[in-house]
Amino acid sequence: MTAARIRMPRIFYGTAWKKDLTEALVGVAIRHGFRGIDTACQPKHYHEAGVGAAVAACIASGLSRKEFFLQTKFTSVSGQDPTRIPYDPRASLADQVAQSFDVSLRNLQTHYVDSLVLHSPYPRGEQTFEVWRALEELVDRGCVRQLGISNCYSLDTLKTLHGGSRIKPAVVQNRFYAETGYDRELRGFCREQGIVYQGFWTLTANRKLLATEAVRSLAIRYGRTPEQILFRYLTQMDIVPLTGTTSESHMSEDLAIFDFELSAAELKAVTALL
Repeated sequence: MTAARIRMPRIFYGTAWKKDLTEALVGVAIRHGFRGIDTACQPKHYHEAGVGAAVAACIASGLSRKEFFLQTKFTSVSGQDPTRIPYDPRASLADQVAQSFDVSLRNLQTHYVDSLVLHSPYPRGEQTFEVWRALEELVDRGCVRQLGISNCYSLDTLKTLHGGSRIKPAVVQNRFYAETGYDRELRGFCREQGIVYQGFWTLTANRKLLATEAVRSLAIRYGRTPEQILFRYLTQMDIVPLTGTTSESHMSEDLAIFDFELSAAELKAVTALL
């Protein structure tokens, strides 16, 4: 089965590290216009229930569930705080997936999620496939619309997963930064296969890029910030950026990138920096 072609927002609000501020910040982000929300069933870095509370409050005030694109993740034992694992770490991998997903549905106060992402590949390929088969079952049950994988920086690993899976990954979510060569080859494979590439830490990891003359001159030309130029570049290159800003003004700026467009020559100039 090919990757599901589900329409998703072109920019997401990321909820990592927000802890007790999660509910309030997600509520503000939604009121500013964000509809794609990224979270994880990983208490170590995410307060998933806070996301659910914010979304539920906005639905109660008039929005509908179908207006939101909720994306969460299954995180392996190695990525969890050992004192707060949201499933039985002694259970089989398939049962860990099922238990974690049940927690996510309760946290998010929903009966389905739009995208369920494996937080990272396992050390052994057979483990990754065992988990992936459990994720596929959730799609079969109708409670997950599409699957993805995060922190997958090996093209061989992605190709193996894509080639050996029944339900293909529809999303790859990676850190977009110079240390991995901006995932050039991996992004090329994603384009070929119709996989959506999502980038996180897009601003934090690219301060040097934002300070380049090319980006700053474009910011002046368009009357925008360098951050807006980078986000607009990414969206025009079919990359979906995540922003985790806690600033209301930055939320507004991040959503205002779609009322201008960089030219082909300008896109090429920024690409040359990567």
